[in-house]
Amino acid sequence: MDPSRQLNMNSGDRAAAAATCVFCRIIRGEIPAHRIYEDEAVLAFLDVGPVVTGHTLVVPKTHYQDIFEIPDQIIAGVSSRLPRLARAVAAATHVSACHILVNNGREAMQSVPHLHYHIIPRQAGDGFNVPWHPGRLPGERAGELVAAIAGALRREA
Repeated sequence: MDPSRQLNMNSGDRAAAAATCVFCRIIRGEIPAHRIYEDEAVLAFLDVGPVVTGHTLVVPKTHYQDIFEIPDQIIAGVSSRLPRLARAVAAATHVSACHILVNNGREAMQSVPHLHYHIIPRQAGDGFNVPWHPGRLPGERAGELVAAIAGALRREA
């Protein structure tokens, strides 16, 4: 999906998406959830399909499909809650490490089209594996990418 198109999603489109969104339905209380934190902007609850014990989801209460769509000030507010929530999940599950993940878009394995963070507590031997196969970045290609990304940032400013 074209990120520039998502930035222009109007409130009517957002309301239509929110009407059937599973996370919006949880926020409205239409679907039960194991809520662990809630304030005016954010809801955190246990994932019903956890990859490990304590797997928690953190969602903005306003429907935004992904990181391309959410305004900077709102994602800053959501993100500001993550350290406290991650510390609480880690303490409750007796771990000293966790993943904070955002899958952004279908190709990145986002299964629910409502922006959400995963807090995944980790310990040795927990059975969860994030495959990571590092490649190589040739200098010429790095220069091209730097120029392309810098150009996109200038156009967005």
